[in-house]
Amino acid sequence: MNREAEDVQPKLRSSRPLDDFDRRILSALTRDARQTYAQVGQSAGLSAPAVHDRVKRMKESGAIAGTSAMINGPAVGKPFLAFIHVDAEGWGKSQRMMKLKAFPEVEEMHSVAGDTCVILKVRTESALALEHFLSQLYVLPGVKGTKSFVVLSTYLERPVQPEVTGSWPEIPLPPE
Repeated sequence: MNREAEDVQPKLRSSRPLDDFDRRILSALTRDARQTYAQVGQSAGLSAPAVHDRVKRMKESGAIAGTSAMINGPAVGKPFLAFIHVDAEGWGKSQRMMKLKAFPEVEEMHSVAGDTCVILKVRTESALALEHFLSQLYVLPGVKGTKSFVVLSTYLERPVQPEVTGSWPEIPLPPE
């Protein structure tokens, strides 16, 4: 199997699990990665040098995969968001499916269990652009079908949250 297809998502190289300080640092950086180590240290209860050391360790371990800007799709001319379930022959993590990484419209790609093998998060400028993307998808050998789910409104979109909950919060239900 192709090495590129094998490494869809890198494995963590952590020498020790994240502790509460690490999670506070990650939480502060998730809110605003432009903060200084001193500002992050105030949120986490650590000194700036301690934060620097921990951030360096988390980068080396892969817990921090990189730093990027969160871009507003509609503001950059890509307001049309869809999730596409791809049904293909064989396993979804194949060389042919990995070719989809070349399309800038593809924001996420997940191998899944169930009645489909891959789910794509795709952002385009219009329905016509999505149609063009789908036509390119069907050119790939082995693609048997797709189901597209067009997003009407987004209520929550955020990066991975470092906090861990011991149990699910109880959501009060309205009386019947």
